Amino acid sequence: MRSSQREDQLVVLQSFPEPRATTNPYVVMLHTALDELPGVRVLTFSWRRALTARYDVFHAHWPEILVSGHSPLKELVRQVLFGLLVLRLRITRTPLVRTVHNLHLPEGISRREVALLRWAERRTTLRIRINERTELDPGTPVETVLHGHYRDWYAAHPRGDRSPGRLAFVGQVRRYKGVDRLVEAFQEIDAPDLTLRIAGRPTSGDLADRLQTAAGRDPRISLALDFLTDAELVAEVSAAELVVLPYREMHNSGGALAALSLGTPVLVPDNPVNRELAEEVGPGWVHRFSGPLTGAHLLAALTELREAPPSAAPELSRRDWDRAGRAHAAAYRRARDLLRT
Repeated sequence: MRSSQREDQLVVLQSFPEPRATTNPYVVMLHTALDELPGVRVLTFSWRRALTARYDVFHAHWPEILVSGHSPLKELVRQVLFGLLVLRLRITRTPLVRTVHNLHLPEGISRREVALLRWAERRTTLRIRINERTELDPGTPVETVLHGHYRDWYAAHPRGDRSPGRLAFVGQVRRYKGVDRLVEAFQEIDAPDLTLRIAGRPTSGDLADRLQTAAGRDPRISLALDFLTDAELVAEVSAAELVVLPYREMHNSGGALAALSLGTPVLVPDNPVNRELAEEVGPGWVHRFSGPLTGAHLLAALTELREAPPSAAPELSRRDWDRAGRAHAAAYRRARDLLRT
């Protein structure tokens, strides 16, 4: 009996360090969900731990973080360590599990980073996709664990007062998210009763400057271009009548789930993933646009929302984190078994 119990124990090394205030809530909630499971022990990442500790599974989320650095020397050191880690996983037959947060490698990375990430991809034992529409190679072992909701994460923070006519983008401002296009689309609308709020830290000074220049011509637009605490994010999202996510390409979006978890409808690109999300959460919550975002899209979404507002809270029960924790543990055990056969 004791041997059987030891056999079923899992020690999982995650690719993220000990959570801090700025850590992505997704990985913090996953850490908590796994910690609550009997028979599972979670280790957070350090290079010493990755190369010397005993663990049964290595779970990577955004592996590109492990091969990048703020200086050429730090980047080179990390890349050497990453290579040693992949070799260790191979020699010890330790499964590498990767969550497919993004479909493609990041843009603008070096050839060496690309080579290391592709090598790790070939050594990956099992992939976890966080929506059912992620298409992977037919021979790739895969498990689907839906991206969890944020209801519990934000529950302790007071909601803001809903402001009619307020459109908002909330979250980190990246180029691919198309926030500059949102500003342009909003300025196509001649409606003094509408406002646009953009809250979140841009990833570059150039992007911040461009938004400030564009928004400075329109008194209806306000900016808060800085890191948002959880309390600030809750206040910003819940004060909006509609959260707009004008991404040029959207496959997985924690921003949409954060807004829905806080009871705020969203406008998102029209694609199969977002159509399924709309069907899952219920009528009135997920509005969609096709092609580049325009002012007409913003007005149409507001009209649709006001004419047919949601009649019930969004249905997010499939995204409970206790379910996600159990599903991750099952995926880890499957990956371990795959290397034993």
